[in-house]
Amino acid sequence: MFQNIGTVEILVIALVLMILFGAKKIPEFARGLGEAGSEFKKGLKGDPNQKKTNQEPKKDN
Repeated sequence: MFQNIGTVEILVIALVLMILFGAKKIPEFARGLGEAGSEFKKGLKGDPNQKKTNQEPKKDN
């Protein structure tokens, strides 16, 4: 799919991203993508150490 992308095209894409988002936001965005990817992999593997955040604790009356 991306076999025809060369160095010039990658540099143009990087330049456009820096103009649109700024130099500070790109590392934050990449870090967020990395964390999301690792959480997704944990979810696929069914990691038993992962906390389930969608469950509410039981209340005793």
